[in-house]
Amino acid sequence: MMLEVLTNAPLNTVQDLGRPRAIPFGVSCGGAMDRNAFALGNILVGNAPDAAGLEIAFFPFRVRFRQDCVFAITGAPAKVRLDAVPLPSCWSMKARPGQTLVMDAPEKGMRSYLAVAGGLDVPRVLGGRATDIKGEFGGFEGRGLQKGDLLPCGGGKTGPMPANGVGLSGLAPLPDKNGMELHILPAAEYGEFTEQAQACLVQQHWRITTHANRVGFRLEGETTLQTRRPLNLLSHGLLPGTVQVPPSGQPIIQMADANTCGGYPKIGIVVEPDLSFLSQIPPGGYVTFRLIDQDQALARLRAHRQHLRQLAEQVSATKTYILTQ
Repeated sequence: MMLEVLTNAPLNTVQDLGRPRAIPFGVSCGGAMDRNAFALGNILVGNAPDAAGLEIAFFPFRVRFRQDCVFAITGAPAKVRLDAVPLPSCWSMKARPGQTLVMDAPEKGMRSYLAVAGGLDVPRVLGGRATDIKGEFGGFEGRGLQKGDLLPCGGGKTGPMPANGVGLSGLAPLPDKNGMELHILPAAEYGEFTEQAQACLVQQHWRITTHANRVGFRLEGETTLQTRRPLNLLSHGLLPGTVQVPPSGQPIIQMADANTCGGYPKIGIVVEPDLSFLSQIPPGGYVTFRLIDQDQALARLRAHRQHLRQLAEQVSATKTYILTQ
């Protein structure tokens, strides 16, 4: 089973849940920026959580189905059409051979996802199928998609589906440019920052600058964050969600393709569920920070994962694609 790419799309890539076990070797974790939307897509088509799909950040995007295929669209609510039929976001449909899926720019958010039953059948490299653009490996030939690419699919079996398709309802809305609250844990050097910096971190609004990509989001605030004394740190390990503060005093949030090491002091760690929503805020949007403790962070993470498990169990139990939240 094949998907034929009909548009050049260098920012659109094959992604999965990344390569967390490769981080000690200096390889970025990578994977989908909006892991929540990515997970919902795999749930809608009955895939395993780590099945590979498409992350779409450059629009318009068009693909043609070469064989029968059940697919799902999640993430930023793009204007989607299967031939002439408009489809909502978080929706699953069955496509016939020769049908074309067209995705225009989203009304809100930055990234949409296309999941297909059985996943995209690209080779595993260092334990994952995600595209590492910096390293030029993984995904489909280690690069963004180009017109004429033929993406092999796993051809997974699917259950019954209504002719008009089905989807998820009642999901949490995506944040807009007016801002969202990010929950963070204090990081290793939090205590090295002045009391004024610690207060400003959570009291002021931070604007996402145009320097925002899969590696990191640079923020800008009226008051900079300063340490109590000059710090000369050796490079140390980093993970997605790490909030670093360079000499400028303006924070950087490491994202999916985060650097694996760096020497800037760390003031906080954004909890995993919030990173998904952050990835959908465009440059010019605003965020605030709320400091929480480890127990609160674990509670948020467990609740998020339990919600996804419940949706997956519902699909498995009913053997259908009729889903509601």
